[in-house]
Amino acid sequence: MSERRDKFQTSSGIELPNDFNPNNSQTDFDADIGAPGEFPFTRGVRKNMYRGRFWTMRQYAGFATAEESNARYKYLLSQGTTGLSVAFDLPTQIGLDSDDELAAGEVGKVGVAIDSLEDMQRLFDEIPLDTVSTSMTINATASTLLCLYLAVARKQNVDFSKVNGTIQNDILKEYIARGTYIFPPQPSMRLITDIFAFCAAEVPNWNTISISGYHIREAGSTAAQEIAFTLADGIAYVDAAISVGLKVDDFAPRLSFFFNSHNNLLEEVAKFRAARRLWARIMRERFAAKNPKSLMLRFHTQTAGSTLTAQQPEVNVVRTTVQALAAVLGGTQSLHTNSMDEALSLPTETAARIALRTQQVIAHESGVADIVDALAGSYAIEELTNQLEEKAVAYIEKIDQMGGMLKAIENGYPQREIQEAAYEYQRAVEKQTEIVVGVNKFQIEENETIPIQRVDAQIEHQQIERVRAVRERRDAEKAESALSKLEEAARGTENLLPRILDCVENYVTVGEISHRLRKVWGEYREAVTV
Repeated sequence: MSERRDKFQTSSGIELPNDFNPNNSQTDFDADIGAPGEFPFTRGVRKNMYRGRFWTMRQYAGFATAEESNARYKYLLSQGTTGLSVAFDLPTQIGLDSDDELAAGEVGKVGVAIDSLEDMQRLFDEIPLDTVSTSMTINATASTLLCLYLAVARKQNVDFSKVNGTIQNDILKEYIARGTYIFPPQPSMRLITDIFAFCAAEVPNWNTISISGYHIREAGSTAAQEIAFTLADGIAYVDAAISVGLKVDDFAPRLSFFFNSHNNLLEEVAKFRAARRLWARIMRERFAAKNPKSLMLRFHTQTAGSTLTAQQPEVNVVRTTVQALAAVLGGTQSLHTNSMDEALSLPTETAARIALRTQQVIAHESGVADIVDALAGSYAIEELTNQLEEKAVAYIEKIDQMGGMLKAIENGYPQREIQEAAYEYQRAVEKQTEIVVGVNKFQIEENETIPIQRVDAQIEHQQIERVRAVRERRDAEKAESALSKLEEAARGTENLLPRILDCVENYVTVGEISHRLRKVWGEYREAVTV
């Protein structure tokens, strides 16, 4: 009988022997593995991991109006989700109000439309911000959305010290893989370091950035590239913060990461372990961090949206389960499971519930959360961990030689590497050396349709009327004064967060804040190379 393939390898090009054993796997237990909760944190950031408490179970949700999203959040909380994860529409992500002509057709479509403090209050109506942890997937306008969230907390009489959550706030991966940027890199980095400093002083339990490999992987990278480019972004952020006078142990404990969990279960488990170990070494050796929390790579995971298929969508439940299992075995602190219908539309309530139940079954019924790093010591897992770390280090060293990640992005280096990896994978699918069940093999005649979540077209008109009404009702003089002070601060060097907070509390809109900063800094335009 012939083998299924001529050779077996992972997405990162790691060739797989028939089996791993002591002769082809070299691991130093003390230096490379160690104990859970101890440097280099290969086995996890806590000694007892999920025996103490489960990971935070989040479901990414947001669509149409703030009221509809609020209803979905309350439903998910009632079903056992332990943290909220907010999806914003594209206009909000790129700093456009809903009545901007460039926002036409996109209001409330891929997330919730947030224009002003009134919208943010509706979004979190009757949701206590001192007890719920909220993750917000927002980057270019992260500073404004954070200030809106804090303004809602203040209206709820919640002290900033009790506010808990995360903003993605990772602009470098937008330049690399996603594209929802506004400003050029330097002022964008300033906003990020201003957030670091402001939160260190005022919002101590807030994760100030979620350095994201998720979108890098969604764009087509390998597992090794996801580790390398994500951690290289992290190095750039730490460098930027230190360059403006922040001390590494003052801000590094609140850095967090966001990874993709893909289909190859063993490679993905090893990827999480390798990333954790490599970051601990980078922070200790490169940045001389002393606080153990500065060395810990804490991360949220989302199952791989790019693997979801429109064909036989119910099979996506199986894919998501495998991916979620990899994230848990890899030691994630927080997890979102995609819904089976997301290749077709925003999730329905039923699909979102099944996705949440997937996490709950893994947590309560599978037994994998009862042992810390259950796969530690496996010859295969340890060797894959070693080789992924080696490949990631080689990429980071090359980026260092280019002058760091900002220079590498300007040169188009990570973008090209990701494009080539995506191209090779697509070729493999077309040749059927990579099988996608229901797409290039095991197809069926499909007549059955599944329910689709649709956003009412009238939502856009309603949101336009709302934002215009806010501008009519507010104190115009106070709003303009707040904007003028923000512009003046942007031309100088002071921390911008107090100015942005003053703006949102005077009902200045997301678009107005972004446009005033555009006036000072301009907009980023990606260079086209031939």
